[in-house]
Amino acid sequence: MIILAVIYQKRKKLVIILLIVIFLALFFNSENIGRYLYPYHHQHVIEKYAAQNSVDPLLLAAIIKQESNFSPEAKSPKGARGLMQIMPTTGDWIAQQLGMESFHPDQLYEVEPSIRMGAWYVSHLLEQFNGDLQAALAAYNGGQGNVKKWLAERDWEENQLQTSEIPFPETRNFVARVMKNYKIYSYLYLEKP
Repeated sequence: MIILAVIYQKRKKLVIILLIVIFLALFFNSENIGRYLYPYHHQHVIEKYAAQNSVDPLLLAAIIKQESNFSPEAKSPKGARGLMQIMPTTGDWIAQQLGMESFHPDQLYEVEPSIRMGAWYVSHLLEQFNGDLQAALAAYNGGQGNVKKWLAERDWEENQLQTSEIPFPETRNFVARVMKNYKIYSYLYLEKP
């Protein structure tokens, strides 16, 4: 019995030491762990098209994280495609606005066209909604017409869309998650002085 008690005490100490080591490793590597959980794939492409469209690249990364988790092959049950989950009809309209000749919906599965079109669309929506990020994100997910209708029907402070009052649960969750992702990406990838 004494031998079992000694073994138990040694195991208990070993477990405590192991937990302390794990805690310290996590504490001192939290940024690395965060970057693993919130990757910034295709950074050069995102930054290129973010700059061309005056959009924060970390916002685009936050949208991509939510929409496709950086999987170019992603396809939603409703038919949205690629990294930025653009519907083929929306993609066709964006391609016309950008002067892209011979657009095919399968191009939405390609990294560069998806990010190029998505960055332009986010910029367009921010312009449409006077820089109201939550309204632009709601329109990205739920449609411009719906957001214009919600803003007209309700008397929000300074005509700003309030996430908690978005009528579509899917859109409400999308906006909340992208806003959370955006904060995390800003924390992890903004250069610190």
